[in-house]
Amino acid sequence: MTKAVQQLLATFDSLTEAEKREAAAEVLRRAVELTPPELPEEALTEAAEELFRELDAREAADGRS
Repeated sequence: MTKAVQQLLATFDSLTEAEKREAAAEVLRRAVELTPPELPEEALTEAAEELFRELDAREAADGRS
């Protein structure tokens, strides 16, 4: 992983949950533009759903702390 990606992820981790959702949605939107047409839209949808489930789980865990 490059230093630029590591810095991006560190910055992402410091965001609020709402900002993380906004950033993740924008990254996924941009990734769709880079994705070859052979990748089924269902795979992207599933990846996005998994990401949001993970963020929801983290948010719930933070709320219990």
